Amino acid sequence: MTMMRAQGCFSQETLDFLRRVLERSGTSDRTHWPPCMIPCRDGATPAEITVDAAREEAKAVLFPLVKEALHRSGLSPTQVDILIVNCSLFVPTPSLCALVCNEFRMREDVRTYNLGGMGCSANVVAVDLAQELLQNSPGSRALVISTENLTQNLYTGNDKSMLLQNTLFRCGGCALVLSSRRRDCLRAKYKLLYTFRAQVSEDNSYGCVYQREDATGNKGVALSKDIVTVAGKAMKRNFIQLGPHVLPLREQAKVVLNRIVITLVSAWKQRRLPFAERLSAPAGYMPNFSKGIDHFCIHAGGRAVIEGVQKNLHLREDQVSPSVQTLFEWGNTSSSSIWYEADWVERHGGLKRGDRVLQIAFGSGFKCNSAVWLTLRVDDSKRGVPLRPAEE
Repeated sequence: MTMMRAQGCFSQETLDFLRRVLERSGTSDRTHWPPCMIPCRDGATPAEITVDAAREEAKAVLFPLVKEALHRSGLSPTQVDILIVNCSLFVPTPSLCALVCNEFRMREDVRTYNLGGMGCSANVVAVDLAQELLQNSPGSRALVISTENLTQNLYTGNDKSMLLQNTLFRCGGCALVLSSRRRDCLRAKYKLLYTFRAQVSEDNSYGCVYQREDATGNKGVALSKDIVTVAGKAMKRNFIQLGPHVLPLREQAKVVLNRIVITLVSAWKQRRLPFAERLSAPAGYMPNFSKGIDHFCIHAGGRAVIEGVQKNLHLREDQVSPSVQTLFEWGNTSSSSIWYEADWVERHGGLKRGDRVLQIAFGSGFKCNSAVWLTLRVDDSKRGVPLRPAEE
């Protein structure tokens, strides 16, 4: 709140609204803001919202990620064949891919892909793209980096629909090394089983997360009140694809039988056959995905999103703990949040070899993307250990 007051552009009504949202957001007071916001802690210095400051944020997040990913996988930058970076709102020239290549002196023939505007579900998009490229180039390795850049996306107006980005989103990122080399399977942590993508294209879905200017010309991202409903619709379409691949036959049979009964009852009532007025179609059956999935990583987009998915999938509190705790400890780190959750599962969720991990992410447009991973190796040294020291 001190940093928000330092901008000198918010009305008292807006500041009161921001405080209420923060109190209900489910985030703690230890989440990360970009470097440009640090001077604002004096309550008087406004943030430097420039391209240079945004690049500094990108460097602060991306460079340590790449160093650690390469170190832990035992690779040098020249052993990376494919580089994919996704950042939805900051798409500079030269690209973030070029920024990483320049810093780490990657090969001149490295294949780079920079994804922008894909929203919080972009990590699965990037992983899906990497999978296709690796399958087409056996024996290659891909480095996938997911982040979001907040520096130039601080909303400085008073439109309530655009203020949530100032309260939920935080700095963060993840870096993954994926390989189609057979020998790498001996040290791989996960095997990618499936990726599924659903794009809902109707007008209401398209406009529920929309970057625009407000009435006074301040740029921001407006979030519709219908976002939870739209997310539920997108998730349903995604899970129609997912179900046959992860659900046991018994659950699939229940879904088919439910659809048959609904169809028969509807046809009976339409034809006004005897006793039609006494019949009522059953509700649609939501299969128990816990029968085929061991751990759920739901995008930490906010309490309402997590609770909506929990309700739709009939998940227990412990099954949404990775998402709730990630939101509390780190805030909404956009597309990388599902990997903060996977790390939480490794440390506190009882992950075992052979477990299947489902990642569910939502993005503007509107999209719901999912990925299913098979656990190949578990690092026992992580169990029970927090990701960062308690005193930080």
